[in-house]
Amino acid sequence: MTNKMNGSVPQISKTPKNEIGGSSDRFWNPRFWDGMTMSAWVKILKSGNCRITPSRLAMAGLICGLSVANSTFALGQKLLYGKTIRETALVSPPIFIIGHWRSGTTLLHEYLIRDPQFTYCDTYTCFAPSHFLVSSGFFRPWVKYLMPKKRPMDNMLAGLERPQEDEFAICALGMNSPYRDILFPNTPPIDDNFLTLRNLTDQQRKEWLDIFEYFLKTLTVAEKKTIILKSPPHTGRIRTILERFPDAKFIHIHRNPYTLFPSTHTLWMKLAQTHGLQHPNGKGLEEKILQNFEDMYAAFDADLPLLKPTQFVDVSYDELTQTPVNLIEKVYSTLQIDHFDEVRQNYEQFAETQKNYKKNKFQLDQKIVELITKRWDYYIKRYGYKMDI
Repeated sequence: MTNKMNGSVPQISKTPKNEIGGSSDRFWNPRFWDGMTMSAWVKILKSGNCRITPSRLAMAGLICGLSVANSTFALGQKLLYGKTIRETALVSPPIFIIGHWRSGTTLLHEYLIRDPQFTYCDTYTCFAPSHFLVSSGFFRPWVKYLMPKKRPMDNMLAGLERPQEDEFAICALGMNSPYRDILFPNTPPIDDNFLTLRNLTDQQRKEWLDIFEYFLKTLTVAEKKTIILKSPPHTGRIRTILERFPDAKFIHIHRNPYTLFPSTHTLWMKLAQTHGLQHPNGKGLEEKILQNFEDMYAAFDADLPLLKPTQFVDVSYDELTQTPVNLIEKVYSTLQIDHFDEVRQNYEQFAETQKNYKKNKFQLDQKIVELITKRWDYYIKRYGYKMDI
């Protein structure tokens, strides 16, 4: 399925500014890296060869200062909870929401956490994964006032209590992650092999799993419930996840690829603008999106046969936005999750709050449309999509 193109990729058509939602960047807004310890922060700076845009030096300096405080709190958590975390067992196999970026994973996550039998990692937890057990009560009341009301790339609400991608926690814990590219968008891709984890050594994969499991155990110490997670990179990691969690369940969501492409382009540019140490020039981004999609779904397709029927369910973004409660009921039934009738009202009430949500609108260059049609042919045919954005 992989089909790299030689030469440059045509640029995405410019979208009118008023068609893109999201928050504006403010110097006081928390960054994904604010909760890193000194060792994790130094490691990520080295990965980008410390190539920092001068106007971002103040941001880098602030994070350096915060890393000292993070290291102190992390030591406190290790001393108070280290043994407990290591000896803790998960309540039940974790549930993973997977799918390409901008396919609706966040919205699906927002729905499923309405069931009180689930716990999840919220934004504060992902920002401060090494010490949230001891620092949440102190920092959370203050930091929440610095958070923007919306995410930078769309009109979804933001906040410390909102569900967040566990990939950011893994990255903040010092583990390699393709999300390091957000920090250094103008350098060559840093951790491409960590998108699917397929080309790692056995030792690298074990180290990743050890850190990931430790984080899930920490979440369990905080709240002993079934953990429901969402991170798009997990779409290509099913095989590796099953090594440590053989009974894990997966909910895959798909969306029209002619919407996914421009929306993902906006995502990476906005995140780099608000959380990066370089002003993004966008060079090579189109090719990165095309290739990451191909690599992710090549791994996904190869791993699906490893799952039992009760471990996997496929849903669409259109279902989620048009008949969300029916979709959730299908998820519960397929994955054999109990108590749907008891929480149906929760889902119906949340669905009411989403009726007036304003989606972003995009325009695509015809050459980009042709590339998507050619290179994402597998996905388009599998789910029956056509050009309609």
